[in-house]
Amino acid sequence: MAGAVEIKTASPNVTRRNFDPTAVVPEPLPPVVTAANGEDAGVDKLDKESREIVLGKNVHTTCFAVTEPEANDEFTGDKEAYMAGVLARYRKSLMERTKHHLGYPYNLDFDYGALAQLQHFSINNLGDPFIESNYGVHSRQFEVGVLDWFARLWEIEKNDYWGYITNCGTEGNLHGILVGREVFPDGILYASRESHYSVFKAARMYRMECVKVDTLISGEIDCADFRAKLLAKKGKPAIINVNIGTTVKGAVDDLDLVIQTLEGCGFSGDRFYIHCDGALFGLMMPFVKRAPKVSFKKPIGSVSVSGHKFVGCPMPCGVQITRMEHVNALSSNVEYLASRDATIMGSRNGHAPIFLWYTLNRKGYNGFAKEVQKCLRNAHYLKDQLRAAGIGAMLNELSSTVVFERPRDEDFVRRWQLACEGNIAHVVVMPSVSIEKLDVFLNELVKNRSTWYQEQQPPCIAADIGKENCACPLHK
Repeated sequence: MAGAVEIKTASPNVTRRNFDPTAVVPEPLPPVVTAANGEDAGVDKLDKESREIVLGKNVHTTCFAVTEPEANDEFTGDKEAYMAGVLARYRKSLMERTKHHLGYPYNLDFDYGALAQLQHFSINNLGDPFIESNYGVHSRQFEVGVLDWFARLWEIEKNDYWGYITNCGTEGNLHGILVGREVFPDGILYASRESHYSVFKAARMYRMECVKVDTLISGEIDCADFRAKLLAKKGKPAIINVNIGTTVKGAVDDLDLVIQTLEGCGFSGDRFYIHCDGALFGLMMPFVKRAPKVSFKKPIGSVSVSGHKFVGCPMPCGVQITRMEHVNALSSNVEYLASRDATIMGSRNGHAPIFLWYTLNRKGYNGFAKEVQKCLRNAHYLKDQLRAAGIGAMLNELSSTVVFERPRDEDFVRRWQLACEGNIAHVVVMPSVSIEKLDVFLNELVKNRSTWYQEQQPPCIAADIGKENCACPLHK
């Protein structure tokens, strides 16, 4: 059982932001979820039932109601003053919650002040990014510039790819898997059990047969189990979701081994389709030395990445790229647009491509490479400090996601906005996560943990992260 340990800052030259926490009026944390019987659904009860999410119980008590303005409000301005106050308080809440943001893969280090001049325009990228439509208030020229940048990153020629800026990472997965189904209407979808939930959502939406493949302790797909399940259904084409960073453990599926497994089972290139879900690490991997390449020079069908994660776009968005030869099965003429459309949503946020274009131009490949190295260094620092404090922790080789023992106190989980699953939680180290921020988190965790386990032992998490990474009394 570890006592309170003072965590030392790794570098004295940590950049500090101009932020005065005393000026912030903290908003209340979300209420602890209660089970159906009304008991606290905290981490003391580790079974699934005790963590049941009760729909409709959390939001309405803290919502900002919409009310009608008074008849004379045009003269008094009471409504404007009220709304200004609400927004000011909300801004302070955002500042506070951003200060304690560690569990979700969003880069909060950005400055798009130069783009404020565009907020007065309703920009909608309707239809195909590569075909002009009658709608003139669009940002296709930015969208195609961003797509070309990613096409170079993933090694596919301009005339050989098609893609678009999606509204989120899930839409990228929905589109990639839809293309696979259109190429192979009777194909079976294979995905590891640790794939993002949107992959299984796609299977339900498209009424596809879906086979879940086991994973290794790292979270990576188990190609031995993949082989067995391929052979059991060898008569049908295979549509495979490959994870370039799993949601919880940040594990990277071995793309080359997946391809070898397919070919070893007798699946030729015209009988399988691979979609690569690179939501977070799809942009980081190219800048990790010795990391396997995600490249269209390999027999893959599509790649998607989120724009609001490592890139640091302030609104959800993503990039989806597939082969031109595949998209014709989806594309259809839309007369009232005078264009074609092969997207999922049709109307798309025209501001997002401009934000992506702006940051890609500012940072470039070299800028992203530096940020990736910073994230990996800080992730190793966090893992090492957790272990030094007697807390089990795991960090996959190609990842900046540090997995560790789930904090016992749900208020602590909410304060630091940790993503949890069963007995484990994780911190995703992004460019906006400094050593200083990690030290504050570590000190709070170690101090609180010394009180959580005064009368009992910390849980064993060897089944989740491996014996070599667990720090329980059995595996120290």
